[in-house]
Amino acid sequence: MVNCSRLFVIAVAAFSLAAALGADPASVKLNVGDKAPAFTAKDADGNSWNSADHVGKNFIVLYFYPAAMTGGCTKQACSYRDDLSQFRQAGAEVVGVSGDEVENLKAFQKVENLNFTLLSDPDGSIAKKFGVPLRDGGSINKTVDGQDKTFKRGVTASRWTFIIDKDGKVAYVNPQVDAPNDSKAVMAALEQLKK
Repeated sequence: MVNCSRLFVIAVAAFSLAAALGADPASVKLNVGDKAPAFTAKDADGNSWNSADHVGKNFIVLYFYPAAMTGGCTKQACSYRDDLSQFRQAGAEVVGVSGDEVENLKAFQKVENLNFTLLSDPDGSIAKKFGVPLRDGGSINKTVDGQDKTFKRGVTASRWTFIIDKDGKVAYVNPQVDAPNDSKAVMAALEQLKK
C-alpha cells in the first residue's frame, strides 16, 4: 500500500521544482511594479540584443505579436513605425518580439520599412519569462521581391504589450491589445508615466 503523505510530499516537490525551472509559463504573472526579466535574443540582422544593455537608458516598449507578415501584426508594426519619432521624443525604445525566425524578421522589416528592433523568440523563452501565452508555431507563404517564400515560426505568441521603465520595472501591461491602435494606447500610457 502506498503512503499517501509521501506521495503528497513528492508531488509538491515536483511541482515546486517545475515552477522554479519555469516549466509552466502560465505560472508567471508580471504585474506593474515587478522587476522585468532580463533576456537576450537575435535581432533581424542576426545580432545579439541584450535587454541589460538597454534598460535604464530609455523606457522600453516591448510588444509580443503572433507572426510577421500577417494582417493584424502588420497593422500593429506599421503604427509603431509611423509613430516612432513620438516614441523617441518620449524617451522610449520600441522592440517587437515574435516566434519568427531571423530571416522572417529581416523580410518583414524590409517589406514594411520598419525602423525599430524586431527580436526572434522561436522557442518562446522570452514570452514565457513575461507570462505571455503561447500556441504552436506555423508558417505562412508570401511573395517578397517577386519570389514565393515560406515564413516559419517556432511558436505563436499572444499579442501582449509591456512598458519597462528606466528602473527596469514593469510600468504597463496590456494582455488585450487592439493591434492597429496599440501604438496610440502605449503612447498615452507613456505620457501618464512621465508626469
